[in-house]
Amino acid sequence: MRATGVASVVAATALLLTGCSSSGDPKASPDEDRTATTAPSSSGAGQRTSTVRPTKVLVVIEENHSYTQMRKGMPFLAGLSRKYGYATHWKAIAHPSEPNYLALAGGSTFGVRDDKAPNAHYDEVGSARSVFDQALAAGKTAGTYAESMPKSCHIWDHPDRSVRTPVYAVRHNPWVYFRAGRKDCESLDLSLSAFTEDAADNVLPNVAFLIPNLRHDAHDGSLATADRWLERQLSPVLASDDFTSGRLVVVVTADEDDKSSGNTVLTSVLTPALNGKVVDTPLTHYSLTRYIAQVLGVDPLGRGADAPDLRAAFGL
Repeated sequence: MRATGVASVVAATALLLTGCSSSGDPKASPDEDRTATTAPSSSGAGQRTSTVRPTKVLVVIEENHSYTQMRKGMPFLAGLSRKYGYATHWKAIAHPSEPNYLALAGGSTFGVRDDKAPNAHYDEVGSARSVFDQALAAGKTAGTYAESMPKSCHIWDHPDRSVRTPVYAVRHNPWVYFRAGRKDCESLDLSLSAFTEDAADNVLPNVAFLIPNLRHDAHDGSLATADRWLERQLSPVLASDDFTSGRLVVVVTADEDDKSSGNTVLTSVLTPALNGKVVDTPLTHYSLTRYIAQVLGVDPLGRGADAPDLRAAFGL
């Protein structure tokens, strides 16, 4: 079953009648909260672009590199950061990987301090809800796209049998740790194959995580490889109506650093509502948990409730 998003598109048409004067610009609906930004055209002249209040968030998480390392080693991502916006003082929550993914998706680490499979932590996570479960409960859509996952909501690492090492890491797929949403996870936690089409067709869900495999998230591969993969995956997203209208905000971050920089990671916020925004305000992974809730119009989970406000910091 494919994840589908409900793209709520409201168009206002100006009727130009010979001999009649215009009654003014149509008023945007409350759900759209239209703003106008100026983007440069290919000729260098300013071009007006209409944006709407965001209704969707796509999250992409890289692995184990610091703010400085990502800026130097990922030129495509660095270019997008300069074009749209990024945070200079964004802190991950803990080491190793898994607590950070739980923090992003659930507003808490739930006391988890390792990278064990979901069944080792069902007692800690208990009946907690994730941002995916929140979205569905609010009548919105949710989904994940996990590269190299053998089946939906798979709860074990999956090896590349040619070299006998894991390529899909379950610890990077946070929805599978939340038993309360298991039934929905089994139908909406998808492999990568659906992502490009869903992005191009403007049907990404209201909350989506794009999960690279270990070769493409800079865990086992290089930052350069991760950057090229990111460029391939995000190209249809950045060209989509969802993104260019402002309905979709893309956030790219890293789960943690390599223990060299106090867990400071590069976090890029991509939306045409921003124009080279650099945010020095201290933010954390819980800030993203909070922002997802703000886009959904629900209360933030756990520590997202009192986390530094990403939306305010970026002026979104």
